Amino acid sequence: MFTEKEIAYINSQHLARLATVSKTLQTDVAPVGFRFDNEKFFINGFDITKTFKYKNIKAGNELVSLVIDDLASVQPWQARGIKIHGKAEIMMSNGRASLVIHPQRLWSWGVDGEAFKDGKPVSRKAYQILA
Repeated sequence: MFTEKEIAYINSQHLARLATVSKTLQTDVAPVGFRFDNEKFFINGFDITKTFKYKNIKAGNELVSLVIDDLASVQPWQARGIKIHGKAEIMMSNGRASLVIHPQRLWSWGVDGEAFKDGKPVSRKAYQILA
């Protein structure tokens, strides 16, 4: 699903923003650190079980969005990033909870090439069907 340049970009970043939805449909966006294994994202924390993101996923709202972006340059302005839609699950390991994000769709801009061409945004889209 990810190109080599997208994988390198993701691995060069330290923070992302994770969006989840509560059972009352209230959205929540939180900055998160992550680990990426070239297919899935792993999100941990000091005590992730006390966070909205964990509670929202535990309540059954497994659809999430994850954004990793930055500015390659401000002069000229060059934004780049990757937005991912996917499903999240809670994983327990050694008595600690973490979230695993399984990407289903992605949009990337400015990572594999220009973010704008002839004054129009350019993005790459990819889809992956999960069972």
